[in-house]
Amino acid sequence: MDFLPQNINDYSENHTSPESYLLARLNRETHVKILQSRMLSGHIQGRVLSMFSHMMRPENILEIGTYTGYSALCLAEGLTENGKIITIDVNEELEDFTRKFFNESPLANKIDYRIGDAGEIIPTLTETFDMVFIDADKMNYHKYYDLVFDKVKIGGYIISDNVLWSGKVADIQEGKKIDKDTQNLLNFNKMCHDDPRTENLLMPIRDGLMISRRLV
Repeated sequence: MDFLPQNINDYSENHTSPESYLLARLNRETHVKILQSRMLSGHIQGRVLSMFSHMMRPENILEIGTYTGYSALCLAEGLTENGKIITIDVNEELEDFTRKFFNESPLANKIDYRIGDAGEIIPTLTETFDMVFIDADKMNYHKYYDLVFDKVKIGGYIISDNVLWSGKVADIQEGKKIDKDTQNLLNFNKMCHDDPRTENLLMPIRDGLMISRRLV
């Protein structure tokens, strides 16, 4: 997922506010101890999510796909004084690792970490969300989008991660076989772009962020 030349990426990181000590430790330990560490949002994207959250000053955030908690901690930074983030992940094997870092954060009381199937949990939620961050199994992105849409306030945002899929969505050639995840993301991106209820912006940050703002 290195879309930028290394020197430009390094320059960008060197001119971006640093990770907190806790986030830097979480970053390191995820890469050392956890499989598929590339799933971590990382420094630049983490600061982007934090910046979005500070600009929006959300009261309620929903995150679908916690992994080791890096993005949840970043999103929580901009919450209002009484705000909260509900973050859902199906992988119970990561719970102890992730909860340890949440508990060490000064924002621990703002983080509601739930283990389970997001498709089953989302319909039970009664909150209205200012922001939703979708970063879970790609095959169900459309399902998650549909489930959360009416729970997002008008003017609120749905942010979907990995929509460039390591560049595969932009590398479609005639006669070339398209794998299921890539095709699913092609369909999802088109759906977001064509949805008359939103305006959208696909940002080529890391593996791609689709920003959808609800209009009606």
